[in-house]
Amino acid sequence: RVRPDHRLEPGDVVRVPPLRRGQETGKTPPDGRATRLLRERVLFEDRSLLVLDKPAGLAVHGGSGLSFGVIEALRALRPEAPFLELVHRLDRETSGCLMVAKRRPTLRALHALLRSGEVTKTYTALLVGRLEGPREVQAPLRKNVLQSGERVVRTSEEGKAAFTRLEPIAHGPEVTLVRATPLTGRTHQIRV
Repeated sequence: RVRPDHRLEPGDVVRVPPLRRGQETGKTPPDGRATRLLRERVLFEDRSLLVLDKPAGLAVHGGSGLSFGVIEALRALRPEAPFLELVHRLDRETSGCLMVAKRRPTLRALHALLRSGEVTKTYTALLVGRLEGPREVQAPLRKNVLQSGERVVRTSEEGKAAFTRLEPIAHGPEVTLVRATPLTGRTHQIRV
């Protein structure tokens, strides 16, 4: 096993696991409510890209006990589409714009822009308490797996560095609405 950034060199041995085709996956198809919801939430679409307003509570893909997510529901909704792939992910409980590539060159181009930092992601969050002035939060984050199998992200000295810029937009009696810009891309970074 090698890291994802490893480049093949002469003499490397590549093992490809067997591909199973034609077997029933046992997964339940997305329900009509999920596909209807997605149909109503298209913000932008052209021949290369689809942008959805993903609601909170809907995962972007199946797994970890979930039969389906946005991408599976989209593929069920559009069986004629030869290529639909997530450009990025949003946490299950996060709502917001989700990009889905409809062509491989579009997917590659957007991934390159994301990797190079040419795309800025901005979130709106409601914080308990009063935040005065912009602030940059620096906290190392570490993924933990509980005995129940649930994955949790917490601050930890052994974690990976995470940087988030917070800018107040409005204040309420005991809350602050902020614009949160992650400068790194850690799992659950803004929530934690």
